[in-house]
Amino acid sequence: MATVFALGAALVFAGSVYVFLWFVGNAESSGQVPMTLGLWTMSHLVTFIVYAVLWELLLVGIPIAIAAVAGWQWWKRLPEPERKFHFGGRKRSTGGGGGSLLLFIAFCIKVFIDGRWNVPIATFTLDYIVGSMITILVWGIIILGIPAAIGLAWWISHEMKKP
Repeated sequence: MATVFALGAALVFAGSVYVFLWFVGNAESSGQVPMTLGLWTMSHLVTFIVYAVLWELLLVGIPIAIAAVAGWQWWKRLPEPERKFHFGGRKRSTGGGGGSLLLFIAFCIKVFIDGRWNVPIATFTLDYIVGSMITILVWGIIILGIPAAIGLAWWISHEMKKP
């Protein structure tokens, strides 16, 4: 069972890499993105990422899901003594770290609002990038901080009224 699982993981990895390389080649040759990275815009970048994820899901993710369902059905039908392979792993106590994705989405929104969506990324200055990041962080603190402060004030006032 471990050998089958390892072989499947290797095939999935190889298939994912092949699909990504195929998509990159087609994206450049079809004109979806410029061949020179210095000419890429945020529009090109976001479109490239979305289409790459969709193609990976279509050509790799759906077959994996089908194989996982078929494997699970097969696994449930095995007699108890033959189920020696344990699927559980170590438990992690830390979170996933979605902050980078949220920061990227916020940066995309900032670039769009600034009217630089179709401007080549190579023309972005360090001052613009750092200023944008600070603006995003300040707005994030304001958006999350005000409700947190209200909640904290309510909790403190609620605790003070207890005997």
